[in-house]
Amino acid sequence: MPRMRPLPSLALVFLVGSLLASAQQPPDPAPQTPAPAPKRPGVSAPGIKIPIARLKPDHVFDIPGVPDWIAIDEHVWISNYPKNSVTRIDPVANKIVETITVGKSPCSGLAAGLGALWVPNCGDNTVTRLDLKTGKPLATLPFGVPDSEGGLATGAGSLWVMTDKKGTLARIDPATNKPVAEIYVAAGSYAVAFGEDAVWVTSAEKNVVTRVNPRTNVIDASIEVGPKPRFLTTGEGSVWTINQGDGSVSRIDAKSNKVVATIQCGIPGDGGEISVGDGSVWVTSFEYPITRIDVATNKVVQQFEGPGGDAIRFGHGSVWLSNLRAANVWRIDPKRIIATLPE
Repeated sequence: MPRMRPLPSLALVFLVGSLLASAQQPPDPAPQTPAPAPKRPGVSAPGIKIPIARLKPDHVFDIPGVPDWIAIDEHVWISNYPKNSVTRIDPVANKIVETITVGKSPCSGLAAGLGALWVPNCGDNTVTRLDLKTGKPLATLPFGVPDSEGGLATGAGSLWVMTDKKGTLARIDPATNKPVAEIYVAAGSYAVAFGEDAVWVTSAEKNVVTRVNPRTNVIDASIEVGPKPRFLTTGEGSVWTINQGDGSVSRIDAKSNKVVATIQCGIPGDGGEISVGDGSVWVTSFEYPITRIDVATNKVVQQFEGPGGDAIRFGHGSVWLSNLRAANVWRIDPKRIIATLPE
């Protein structure tokens, strides 16, 4: 019987096959290093920057988790995405009233109006509707928002919310919780505000603010602002946008639909929020928890630097600041802020 040739071991077969395959394949590309976040230099004018440690809040509300977006009516509402909840604060008693479970990972702003708190949830692509007086869930709307950094608004008897990245602005009837109109604004629009008799929408992709007429559902104007506008607010006869591309704030005159001021704040990059009240525009971002702009002069007059911030609202005579990394919310009298001086 002839002697048989021994078969190679299975390990050797795999080794040879692997070497042949690797010789035929091009080498893996070098790993890509993510682009660094833009440095936030803040304002350069002397006498403006103040350490945040010098500012003492009137009250601190500890909210475990990541307290973030703020909405204000008779109460102050704070979203908390890892806890899938919103917290309700009584501003008269200065205490937390309750914490209410909503959808998964609430995100992209809060809106208080039409007898309800409207909470978009990025984790399950829904919007939770809560009763403003009782805090009880009234409905879950079966649609989501296109980005975690955005905002929705109430006005003219409707809820206004972006529903996709293509630029679909939905007008929701609170009687049915269903859309009654869709307006097609600029692509890459994520944040909505209502005020000055109009709906306003920022497009971070097209660098414009779209003005929508709530009586006709027609676009009245498209206004070029700074690079990558994201968050916005209305007040003092104007619309104000944070431009994440260069860290500036654009001021649009609501009568003329023209940019009347571009205010350099030095806070480029993701995050941030903006509000108007008591003759000032209040801006927040990481590294600079509060930047105060004087409405009369369109100039930054104070900028607090250090840890804290990323959501801000004005209401009940106070500035409300969510410090999400510190898991708390500050309530501050604006007079206390104005009186705080540099070292």
